[in-house]
Amino acid sequence: MTKNIIFDLGGVIITLDQPQAVSRFQALGLADAAQRLDPYRQIGIFGQLEKGTIDADTFQEELSRLVGRQLSYDECRHAWLGYCKEVPARNLEALTRLRSEGYRLILLSNTNPFMMSWVMSEEFDGHGHPLNHYLDAVYTSYTMHMMKPDTQFFHQVLLAEHTPPSQTLFVDDGPRNVAVASQMGIRTFCPENGADWTKEIYNYL
Repeated sequence: MTKNIIFDLGGVIITLDQPQAVSRFQALGLADAAQRLDPYRQIGIFGQLEKGTIDADTFQEELSRLVGRQLSYDECRHAWLGYCKEVPARNLEALTRLRSEGYRLILLSNTNPFMMSWVMSEEFDGHGHPLNHYLDAVYTSYTMHMMKPDTQFFHQVLLAEHTPPSQTLFVDDGPRNVAVASQMGIRTFCPENGADWTKEIYNYL
């Protein structure tokens, strides 16, 4: 019996626009942004930021060094937020409905402080609510110093939630992440980025 649903952020709750993010970082002067930014897992200083081995200030300084000019926090944040194409209202309505039906809703995301400064703000849903208004718990890569698809990341979340894998559904648009979770005994659902998963999810519960 499924009691918990673990959601990814980008590609599931929000629709991702990787080309827009690449374009914004290129506009800052990062010519090889397309090579540095991966749809599912970041590398270099981008990966270090998302794993929490460097903080936002260090990322800002390192990116400034790469582009050859001093960048502001707001410039870095604007570039990162290029990943967000939209926050479909249907997704937030589905979260509210699922929660009312008794499911515990959990976020498990490879993300960073720039993205979360928006996600956890009143700007997020357009109605004055941050994402955690819709969820029961939030686990992020940069605060836990682990990244999907590391099995330890999933294990730590299950441990913190005091739940067995068999009672948990994991919803993520990343095939690698879903494959690892499935191998651990977690039920999985892998909708494509931007797809309407709000009805199909009931086939997995």
